[in-house]
Amino acid sequence: MIDAELKTWMDRVEQMLAVLVQRQTVKDFYTIEEFAILAGKAEFTVRNWARMGRISAEKKGSGRGAYQSWVVSHQELERFRRDGLLPLKR
Repeated sequence: MIDAELKTWMDRVEQMLAVLVQRQTVKDFYTIEEFAILAGKAEFTVRNWARMGRISAEKKGSGRGAYQSWVVSHQELERFRRDGLLPLKR
């Protein structure tokens, strides 16, 4: 009985460690979904920021045919964390 409980506990610890490692992984570019999680905002909000130029984002091929997806660089993530949103363009 104790062996089964210990194994269950160890599995949960491994899963939590995997999540922590994934959060700390530095990537060259983040998808809108990843950026939203890291910024603590909704995907819709971050996508609108990209469209409005409030964050520096670019469209890149997504592997889904002709459609491109927004991506945000790691440098922009760091800039956003440090300085916040870019001013509105007029």
